[in-house]
Amino acid sequence: MIVADLYIRVSTDEQADKGYSQRDQEERLRRYCEHHDMKIGLVIFEDHSAKSFNRPEWTNYLTYIKKKSNKGNLLLFTKWDRFSRNTADAYQMIGILKKHGITPQAIEQPLDMSIPENKMMLAIYLSTPEVENDRRALNIFYGMRRAAKEGRLLGAAPYGMINRCTKMVESM
Repeated sequence: MIVADLYIRVSTDEQADKGYSQRDQEERLRRYCEHHDMKIGLVIFEDHSAKSFNRPEWTNYLTYIKKKSNKGNLLLFTKWDRFSRNTADAYQMIGILKKHGITPQAIEQPLDMSIPENKMMLAIYLSTPEVENDRRALNIFYGMRRAAKEGRLLGAAPYGMINRCTKMVESM
């Protein structure tokens, strides 16, 4: 029987505490395992960014798979952006997992890596979230730069002042 470890990740404590995302991911992963007659091994909950694999629960999981001989065959997550948002790190981590006999798989973006063309799809699935992060960071940078050029104060108002936006009226 196939044993699957479930990896459930959100980026922030707020998403983990108030959001439905972790519960939703867990429910979908459990349903997938039930539908495909898979036994569930570990269930890992993480609330850290996927920009790197320097995540507490991920580190614990790596320690576990390196020590334990009775481990899962699969590591399941909902989408590849739940696994990583860093293409180079993701490829390296996939290699580490495979070395320990574990195949990572996204249930909503499944890939059969024995088909050569699916390696191209994996590259797309892994690079798209990284590109989205980079684009968002640039947009924020340019937006803040523009606001500073327009004379707007960025951040919290100084002591004794209040944060408020007023519409500037041009004189004729």
